[in-house]
Amino acid sequence: MFRCKIVTYVVALLLTIHTAFAAEADVLDLTDSDFSTRVGETETTLVMFYAPWCGHCKKLKPEYAKAAELLRGEDPAIALAKIDCTEDGKETCNKFSVSGYPTLKVFKNGEVSQEYNGPRDATGIAKYMKSIVGPASKDLLTLDAFEAFLKVQETSVVGYFEKESDLKGVFLKYADSQRERLRFGHSSAKDVLEKQGENNAIYLIRAKQLANKFEPDFVKFEGKTKDELSTFVKENFHGLCGVRSRETINDFKNPLVVVYYAVDYVKNPKGTNYWRNRVLKVAKEFVGRVNFAVSAKDDFQHELNEYGYDYVGDKPLVLARDAKNQKFIMKEEFSVDNLQAFATDLEEGALEPYVKSEPIPESNDAPVKIAVGKNFEDVVTNNGVDTLIEFYAPWCGHCKKLTPVYEELATKLKDEEVAIVKMDATANDVPPTYDVRGFPTLFWLPKNGKNSPKRYEGGREVDDFIKYIAQHATDELKGWDRKGNEKKKDEL
Repeated sequence: MFRCKIVTYVVALLLTIHTAFAAEADVLDLTDSDFSTRVGETETTLVMFYAPWCGHCKKLKPEYAKAAELLRGEDPAIALAKIDCTEDGKETCNKFSVSGYPTLKVFKNGEVSQEYNGPRDATGIAKYMKSIVGPASKDLLTLDAFEAFLKVQETSVVGYFEKESDLKGVFLKYADSQRERLRFGHSSAKDVLEKQGENNAIYLIRAKQLANKFEPDFVKFEGKTKDELSTFVKENFHGLCGVRSRETINDFKNPLVVVYYAVDYVKNPKGTNYWRNRVLKVAKEFVGRVNFAVSAKDDFQHELNEYGYDYVGDKPLVLARDAKNQKFIMKEEFSVDNLQAFATDLEEGALEPYVKSEPIPESNDAPVKIAVGKNFEDVVTNNGVDTLIEFYAPWCGHCKKLTPVYEELATKLKDEEVAIVKMDATANDVPPTYDVRGFPTLFWLPKNGKNSPKRYEGGREVDDFIKYIAQHATDELKGWDRKGNEKKKDEL
């Protein structure tokens, strides 16, 4: 028994290693001596300039290899290559001004065509590269070509045109503008047009694996202009319940209910649709009012963490955001009835928002006040005084440097009608009105304008802060004039 387990483990390990090496073999390994020759052999080549010690490079390499595997056999051909900038590729990397790793560039016929700024996952890389090769829309010349085109597991925009027309022009212009995001095909073949019963029409055809009984597999475009076509695709692309990935995350707008589980249309399409069909049954009741999506739990662990979850079990987890971007958790076990009730309460504003928060400090008497998720309203929004707040991260070097300055500022202003506040933005939810993208980020809030915080862009020394606050304070400070000059004792 024990020996069988060892054999099984070894076989699985060998298969994994074989798969990894097989995919890696699809990536051209270049050096200074053969770079120009081999990049010129294929019309379109994506090159990754890397360093072996680079963490981001190590993370990208398996995705890159998988993308190369996905692109194998493409017509026209697309090659993926890599070159080590620390060994036999130094000269080439210098030639192309590579200063960071990984750097990716697209080459056409051996010459640099563009910087690669597309996705960094295997599917995204492959899709992006296919989009920049050949025409924006594939001309489907036969019925066999048309049927083969629709077998691919991607939602597509398809045009049927017996002859040249204004609608065909709109279709081709839209395809060209969206070639990196969407998949397009068109046909003028007689047997295709006869089978579809169309001779001048555009359809959105959903991927076959997404077929369900709650919505049609395709939708016909009834407009005339490019803008109308753009709106049509946006509104219909994901249907009642889209598969929300890291690549399509911005397609889904609030209010949004997301159901997280093991979404995988490659390894387990039946199991994926088992849960998605239950979500669809609810979603059809909220069309135009609440949006729904499913997401692979492993791809969105960072989102789960934002709601306090480290993992998702066998049953789906349901999380949501309302139009104000407040967060909500369905605490009941997943079922159609529970999801229906949760979405109804979300729409009616009857749910209690989830707020990620550290514990409220037992004492908050120090000059610098501490804000956390649960006391933000009291310490910042409703404190009745002008407020300067710093959003920081414990690991941030600039934040650590600012700490003594901030504390000295708060001490100097302790008798003023001004609150000096800080908040750990990594451990607490930052309200949506504060656009915090780096650390430290500071905002100034006059006491009568708390709904319109103003980003502080001034200097980071005590005098800089005092001059700013003296100028912008609702009421003149007791100890400083409007120019930030300290008042004499007889002026106080």
